[in-house]
Amino acid sequence: MQDNEVRTRTIVAKFGGTSLAGAEQFKRVRDIIAEDPARRIIVASAPGKRRPDDEKVTDLLVKCHAAATAGRPFEAELEAVANRFREIVDALGLDFPLDGEIAALRGHLADAPQRDYVLSRGEYLNSRILAAYLGFTFVDPEWCVCFDEAGRLDAAMTRRTMNASLRPLKNAVVAGFYGADMKGNIHTFSRGGSDVTGSLVAAAIDADLYENWTDVSGLMAADPRIVDSPKTVKYVSYRELRTLSYMGASILHTDAVMPVADMGIPINIRNTFRPQDSGTVIVRKLPKGETKYPIIGVAGRAGMSVIQVEKLMVSDESGFTAVMLDILKNRRIPFEQCLTGIDTVTVVIRSDVLAPHKEALFAEIREKLNPDYLGLTENLSMIAVIGEKGTDSSDANVRVLQALADRGVPISTVNQGAGKLNLLIGVPEERYEEAIRTIYDTIGSRDWAQ
Repeated sequence: MQDNEVRTRTIVAKFGGTSLAGAEQFKRVRDIIAEDPARRIIVASAPGKRRPDDEKVTDLLVKCHAAATAGRPFEAELEAVANRFREIVDALGLDFPLDGEIAALRGHLADAPQRDYVLSRGEYLNSRILAAYLGFTFVDPEWCVCFDEAGRLDAAMTRRTMNASLRPLKNAVVAGFYGADMKGNIHTFSRGGSDVTGSLVAAAIDADLYENWTDVSGLMAADPRIVDSPKTVKYVSYRELRTLSYMGASILHTDAVMPVADMGIPINIRNTFRPQDSGTVIVRKLPKGETKYPIIGVAGRAGMSVIQVEKLMVSDESGFTAVMLDILKNRRIPFEQCLTGIDTVTVVIRSDVLAPHKEALFAEIREKLNPDYLGLTENLSMIAVIGEKGTDSSDANVRVLQALADRGVPISTVNQGAGKLNLLIGVPEERYEEAIRTIYDTIGSRDWAQ
């Protein structure tokens, strides 16, 4: 059989900070990788917390950088970082040049330290140690995750360089969270960005599956801090996941979806500490034979404000809404939702974003739009009831609104997009958790994805 007729199955497996927090976790990860030879490419995070009162290595590095840039001694924080890695190296019995790496970091901190470089060293060192432990090749994303000088990811260049770096390798460990520009300056993603690295790697090599190993057994249908023992979602679409992540379901970095979604590569959220659990699979289309439930989850965000502009015959005034949005754009005030009615325009904005602009913004709205009424409602939470089939194949949304009304939960805004992906509901912050529980209980087992 010719080489071009054979394609080795490849899984990209990303392990998060809790999965690689210490030597025992390293051993657990090794066992998981050994269970399936297809797990050829591994993406690693910096060590996370070993216990609730512990500190993440990245947080220790933040302290190192802050001390160094302020001209304060940073040796205590740096030694704490060194000790975390030293414990791992010693417990695993590795011959690893840790002292030299820490000395290099010390030199950088003493001489005009760059924040992104300092913060990236957690992933860099952890990935090098994991590669040595597994006997895999270490791949530094400084070589193949490409940013421009402004810190923007060059996805096309990254795909080409990542593919060229990984194609010749049988097995590799890639450090997550960072890359570099053409001048060699390190740039990082936002926190949790190792998820993005894993997605970029999976897309670059056209992997069969992207596994994201963490400390939960998949996506839960509601926040377990609010709802007791919520169901785990078995399948979710890329679009549904992005909406849930945006609304606060912090199972996966929001930017980690698009690279694999464009390629149709499934994402499997798995639990390092319960590898027997199948977790949640994120797909473009549901596998044949699987039931598509109307609702897959409910999530929310607190700290919202609603601006309502009313003017008689506003619907007859060409450009009224456009002027309102231009006012926000020119002031660089991002908004979450914009709802229009016959004589109203309603805009939902994060309260912390609105606060410094409130007085000047309202003055400009009055000057340019001359509204009959201009109102502000604060201390709101926005809740999303999410499911691509929920709004066109069931009465779930109707039952949700009726249940909230029966409980006396005031509803400030309701928005169902034309794409029929979700129902967005605004409720007072003090009723937020009650509303989440009410919605979860109302949907019930008939409609939740299981």
